[in-house]
Amino acid sequence: MSDWQPSARYPDPSVVVIDPSFERYRLALAKVERLATGMRWSEGPVWLGDTRALVWSDVPGDCMHRWDEATGQTSAFRHPSNNANGNTRDRQGRIVTCEHLTRRVTRTEHDGRITVLADAFQGKRLNSPNDIVVKSDDSVWFTDPSFGIGGFYEGLKAQAELPTNVYRIDADGTIDVVAEGINFPNGLAFSPDESILYVVESRANPRRILAFDVQGGRTLANQRVAIDAGPGSPDGFRLDVDGNLWCGWGMGAPGLDGVHVFNPSGKLIGRIDLPERCANLCFGGVHRNRLFMAASTSLYSLYVNTQGVGYS
Repeated sequence: MSDWQPSARYPDPSVVVIDPSFERYRLALAKVERLATGMRWSEGPVWLGDTRALVWSDVPGDCMHRWDEATGQTSAFRHPSNNANGNTRDRQGRIVTCEHLTRRVTRTEHDGRITVLADAFQGKRLNSPNDIVVKSDDSVWFTDPSFGIGGFYEGLKAQAELPTNVYRIDADGTIDVVAEGINFPNGLAFSPDESILYVVESRANPRRILAFDVQGGRTLANQRVAIDAGPGSPDGFRLDVDGNLWCGWGMGAPGLDGVHVFNPSGKLIGRIDLPERCANLCFGGVHRNRLFMAASTSLYSLYVNTQGVGYS
């Protein structure tokens, strides 16, 4: 993708309005920018507002990178990273990370120490934690497919000891299964009021995004299909303050690589076309109105006319 160039004109034609309701979110004088490139597989972006920086993972590159908004420079945040994948922040500003190599969920303390939050369930090792989000009650929710133990490229080849579940870690360290029977759960995120949890089922055919009602803040009920991906491949996603889902998307075909935006009813309203598949994204910037997109070998951004919900 070394020959890729941003649009030479406004509005950027790569920001595609599919439904008129998306017009309000598109900024006429904003275009897709490529901030960094040269990674093997970019994943798990998380915004650090206190330092105006973005951290994201290159999973097979075994490195977490840091992009500085003030200088535009990219540096290594953690190398090696244990084939880190998904990242988020908790309500105390600590980075919480899914690691393939060690098959665990960790937290980076303010002094740089690493705390292990989970590496097993009922005496069996986790598969390869993939994506993660922290709820307002400080519970940590993560998906655990087995992508990282399928070979030696993103971790170490091993046999799965557990089904591909979705887990919740309570503030006291208790770990529970909140969803099972999902064929390789992947990206996940809460609705703005945390009443719904959305989860990508990445090995369904066609792939789909499931929705669950959150009951008592701890358990899930009423599983249903929120979005049928058709020929596309959703991965990681986040929600804006209006409840729209901004989903990393890809399948190597025109109109399928980049970001797809769905309203709360599951209707596709807009699209951001990228030259490569987008694995994951987050909102950041001073006003949480800058969309950062971790896409295969590169990191992209786009200012939009909305804000992400108050977590990354």
